[in-house]
Amino acid sequence: MYRVSRVLNNNGVIAIDMEDNQEYVLLGKGLGFGKKVSERFEKPEGASMYRLADDTERGSAKSLAQNVAPEFIEMADAVMREAESRFGTVDRRVMLPLADHLSFAASRVRNGEQISNPLTDDIRTLFHSEFKTALLIKDLFRDRLGLSLDDHEVGYVALHVHSAIEDEKISMAMQTAQAVRECVNMLEQETGEHIDVLSLAYNRLMNHIKYMVARGVTGEDLKVNMNDYMSVRFPKSYALATSVCDHLAASTGLTFDEMEIGYLAMHIERVYSTCSPST
Repeated sequence: MYRVSRVLNNNGVIAIDMEDNQEYVLLGKGLGFGKKVSERFEKPEGASMYRLADDTERGSAKSLAQNVAPEFIEMADAVMREAESRFGTVDRRVMLPLADHLSFAASRVRNGEQISNPLTDDIRTLFHSEFKTALLIKDLFRDRLGLSLDDHEVGYVALHVHSAIEDEKISMAMQTAQAVRECVNMLEQETGEHIDVLSLAYNRLMNHIKYMVARGVTGEDLKVNMNDYMSVRFPKSYALATSVCDHLAASTGLTFDEMEIGYLAMHIERVYSTCSPST
């Protein structure tokens, strides 16, 4: 049984679970219609529920729920539902920070201040499934607000989706994308050629960096040491891999197994070979 503490709109309320005495946001079609403060009700089947006792990367969940307009909470919930349909269980704590982000995104669009994200193409490729999920927000903004969102904003929504399905902070996902971009920039400087972000070698490289970061978080070790072979056979790729690992460790605060260098060098060499036949 729940007791209403605030009605958000016809489709949502903030309510107290009378068993655990915790506040939640409950969302569902018509859930808030006609509700009054202190009214008791049973949770409708299929309703979304978000606990407000937790802190988020953007502040306390309760503060966000009270200060973000209900339409953005509903749209964030729709994105989380889409993520659940694609990926299964998601971390619902991401919903309110996403709603807060969408509120600011709408303000930027209305003020003609749409952002430019230099990592959008990298995010689109690195988190391909998350980006496809995040595209829903374009339809929601158009249909509910009459606003047009560009792919730069979709990229940031994709990072929220990734955080929800991988239990990884949005800032860490952004750092991973940044590491991929910096690695590619170094390669382009070395080869003097532009690297196609749609190429197979690039995709393998960026996915390796993504999972390298994941191993850094979990402390998982690699089984085979390729450092000696790669350092002798491909010294240029090995040197760049060392620089990338050092930079990534400094920017994320993670510690990487030294054997990561050899594996990263292998993927860098593959990119080299597609850009520079003389390598």
